[in-house]
Amino acid sequence: MGNDTALGFGLGLRPVYYGDIIGKTPDVDWFEVISENFLVPGGRPLSMLERIRRDYPIALHGVSMSIASVTPLDLDYLRDLRHLADRFEPALVSDHLCWTGVHGVNLHDLLPIPYTKEALAHVAERIARAQDVLKRRLVIENISSYTSSSLSEMDEWTFLAELTQRSGCALLLDINNIYVSSFNHGFCAETFLDAIPVDSVAQFHLAGHADHGAHKIDTHDSPVCEEVWSLFARARRRFGDVSTMIERDDNFPLFSELVAELDHARAIAADARELEIAQ
Repeated sequence: MGNDTALGFGLGLRPVYYGDIIGKTPDVDWFEVISENFLVPGGRPLSMLERIRRDYPIALHGVSMSIASVTPLDLDYLRDLRHLADRFEPALVSDHLCWTGVHGVNLHDLLPIPYTKEALAHVAERIARAQDVLKRRLVIENISSYTSSSLSEMDEWTFLAELTQRSGCALLLDINNIYVSSFNHGFCAETFLDAIPVDSVAQFHLAGHADHGAHKIDTHDSPVCEEVWSLFARARRRFGDVSTMIERDDNFPLFSELVAELDHARAIAADARELEIAQ
C-alpha cells in the first residue's frame, strides 16, 4: 500500500466538460471522478469514463462511504466500489472523514464528528475494514466544518495524524477546507498543515468558497482565493510534489479558464520546488 503522489495536476471530471476533453487532450494530467456517479451497471456515464480513461489516469473520490458513522459499513457499496476500481484502475480511492447518514437515511451532506479517543478508535477500525474489502489503501479527506463539538479531546490535525498511524490510510488534504474551517473556528491554518506527517499526504484539493462575513462556506463555485493559494504554496513547500486537483461543481467557467487556474497551481508548485532547492 504505497503513497501514490505521482499523478500531477488534475481537474474534477464533470459532464459539462466532456466535449472539451474527449478527443482534444487538454493539458490536464489526470481527472478525479465522483465514485457514486459511476456505480451503475452500464449506460453513458460508464462509456464516457471508459473513453476518457484511455487517455488519462483517474482517481475515484466518494461522498457516501460514511466512514465515521455508527451505522454498520455498507459492504455492498464497498464491493461495488472495489469492482469499479478493478475495472478502471484508479491511482487513488478517497472519501471523507465524516458521516453522511444514520438508520438507513442518507442526509446528502458531509457531517463532522467529535475528535475524541473513542471516535479515533472507531474510525480507524472502520477504515481498516474498508481497506480489506477494497484491497487498496484508502485516502481520507478533511472536510470543511461550521460547528464544533464540546466533546472533542484533541484538535482535528492531531486526530488526522493519529488516524493515519492507526489505520494505515493516507490523507487528502483539502487546502480550501482547512482555510474555511480555520476561519470558522479561529484556529491557525498553518498550525494544521505543520502538524500533519509529511509521508501521509497523497493528494491536495483546491477550490473556491463563499464568504458570508462572519463565516465561510465551502461551495466549489468560484475561483481559488489568494489566501488558499498562499496556503497551498506552504503545503507544497512542506509536503513536496503531492498530486493536486481543482474542484468546480457550480457556476462552471469556460474549460480554458479552469486549465489556466490549474496552470497557476503548477507555477506555485514550481516556485516552491525552486525555493526548496535553493535552501
